[in-house]
Amino acid sequence: MKCGIDEAGRGPVIGPMVVAAVWVDEKDEWKLHEARIKDSKKLIRQRREKLAEYIKEHFPYEYIVVDPDDIDNLRQTMTMNQLEAYIFAKLANKRRADIYYIDAASTNEEEFEKIIRSLIEHDCSIVCEHGADDKYAVVSAASIIAKVERDKRVKKIAEELETKLGLPLGSGYPSDERTINFIKEWLRKFNELPPYIRKSWKTVKNIQNELKQSSLDKFSK
Repeated sequence: MKCGIDEAGRGPVIGPMVVAAVWVDEKDEWKLHEARIKDSKKLIRQRREKLAEYIKEHFPYEYIVVDPDDIDNLRQTMTMNQLEAYIFAKLANKRRADIYYIDAASTNEEEFEKIIRSLIEHDCSIVCEHGADDKYAVVSAASIIAKVERDKRVKKIAEELETKLGLPLGSGYPSDERTINFIKEWLRKFNELPPYIRKSWKTVKNIQNELKQSSLDKFSK
């Protein structure tokens, strides 16, 4: 039995992180290749959603949603890498596999694997690599489940918040100008951060400092 584990939403400033695992018996692995399972980042949304349904129909899977508040709270006592390793291991313990293929979150693959191995409750082999979601079909499958689930939740968040502000939320990533503009305008209008935001992110603190400085500059003129 093989298991692939991957996450979606590690870096965004808005919305949850979703970690997913997919299990496949070695004799059924050909089904993943026949379905042309690829890393979720290389698939358009409609294709991802279609493949997610296929995966759910044919293979055991699990996912864990880590909400922004939980990320903020846990980051007070651990790094994001440690948090991810903990969630990865929690998923691994839900269903036994002989070998786990894991997309490494840390630049130090060996250290990341070491943390996960210490938390897995049974003997197994672990392959922990950068780019595993592009190299191993079972990890690609997990990346699809995680990405589709996160997109679903971000869409609901956008529908809720955009009606209150009248601006597009964007992707939720710090590199998205629409997302940064949304946070700034929300702060200006409501004088507080929007819901579903990761308050511990440096991006958020930079925005708050920028707006605070802007307000102070008005009085210094």
